[in-house]
Amino acid sequence: MLKQDVMQVSQDQPIYSEAPLQLLLFIDGRPQSRQQVQRIRAYLKELEAGYSFELQIIDVGEQPYLAEHFKLVATPALVKIHPEPQQTIAGTNIIPQLKICWPRWQAAVTTFLKSQEDSQECLDEKSQVIAPKSTIHSVATSAEAIQLGDEIFRLKQEKGRLQEQLLFKDRVIAILAHDLRNPLTAAAIAIETLQSNYNPDTGEFPRLKPGLAIHLLKQARTQTRIIDRMIADLLQVGRGEDIEFPIVPQRLQLGELCLQVLEELSDRYTAKSQTVETDIPQDLPYVYADPERIRQVLVNLLDNAIKYTPVGGIITVAGLHRTTQKVQFSVGDTGPGIPEENRDRIFENLFRLQRDRGTDGYGIGLCLCQRIIRAHYGQIWVDSSPHGGAWFHFTMPVYPS
Repeated sequence: MLKQDVMQVSQDQPIYSEAPLQLLLFIDGRPQSRQQVQRIRAYLKELEAGYSFELQIIDVGEQPYLAEHFKLVATPALVKIHPEPQQTIAGTNIIPQLKICWPRWQAAVTTFLKSQEDSQECLDEKSQVIAPKSTIHSVATSAEAIQLGDEIFRLKQEKGRLQEQLLFKDRVIAILAHDLRNPLTAAAIAIETLQSNYNPDTGEFPRLKPGLAIHLLKQARTQTRIIDRMIADLLQVGRGEDIEFPIVPQRLQLGELCLQVLEELSDRYTAKSQTVETDIPQDLPYVYADPERIRQVLVNLLDNAIKYTPVGGIITVAGLHRTTQKVQFSVGDTGPGIPEENRDRIFENLFRLQRDRGTDGYGIGLCLCQRIIRAHYGQIWVDSSPHGGAWFHFTMPVYPS
């Protein structure tokens, strides 16, 4: 008679067994399965009286990797792990299935023991018989391997996230040291000029012509807005894509907003002798969008258009009432364009084309644009401009009439 041993499998202390018939009973903590498990264990106790075997009880809640190892899809489940081949019985009718399988399992054990005896007889008297490793032990080892594999995968993911955070930190430092310097300097010069020419007694700028004073005030305001936008972009993108992107949509005239942004950026494209062509229909319907967020999109797209369009080039802004539900807005330039193989990746966080590595920028503007547009249930994409260069398009939902 074979020894029966009913116990809990422990991953910390692997079980070694020499029993030819080894069974695993997988259970769970559901109250509705308790009675079924009790009936199964009672029936196995009856079988013990006529044929001894080893039974191990495994709670899938405590050792899910063993359940994964055996690819179980339901519990309770009874698994014969030795002798091979492995066989699994699961579901609500385990006892009827076991009644059919039990004689076969007994026959399999008899065949296994007979083959072991025959093998031993063939060995030379001086040879040593090496006992096979316990099946239960190999199962525990396999489960530990699965667990280690999952842990390695998790650590690799965590390593990737940390590397991305370090890269983002390095980019932020580069921005603070370089990109913010220009707008800060321009704003400081404008403010210092106004301050040095201000007469506190009269509240006027006696040594400055009114037009120049207004220009300096506008310059200071524009540069501080640029600084604020850059910081806001960094903070927003740095929060990660899993964070919900907040928007406060309202009735918005997209064409008017675009013209305001163009006016704010006029000094930049005028300095490069660039021509701005607009094709915004007068009857373009209102959109349902967050004004500040869409301003960020327009500023980013127009800023890129000005940056990459050469001196004397053309920047195009166009609006189109595509359907009764959507408005499309487009910004084009006559710069080098976006290679077709990079037109999807260009919207990834921190992605920059190889040719742009030496230019100003930090690779988050288009990523931010995509997140804003998606938050409005719109789409954004890029293709080739009719004039050569890049042609960025995005859609916005029409404000319900």
